[in-house]
Amino acid sequence: MEALLPIIIQIVTGIIGGQAVGAAIKQAAMGQLPKIISGALGGVGGAAILGSLLGGAVDPAAAGGLASSLNLENIVGGAGGGAILTAIVGAIMNAMKK
Repeated sequence: MEALLPIIIQIVTGIIGGQAVGAAIKQAAMGQLPKIISGALGGVGGAAILGSLLGGAVDPAAAGGLASSLNLENIVGGAGGGAILTAIVGAIMNAMKK
């Protein structure tokens, strides 16, 4: 469970970031399922990229559960990655409709 907790946090914050972009930017207007999927995937990817830029992720087993999961890489990287990927997917879907 300690290994899954950071991924769950990344997915949830990615979905939150994706929903925020979907509500704020009308160009990212799409259904709920694409926003949820792109937000979740972007959250995991964004957290991985930010973690590698900041020097690697914290080992959840060494640091201990929830405290290690609630860090900068997981929360900010997840929300930012979810928002960015949702905006990209929304722009692509909008361009394909025209």
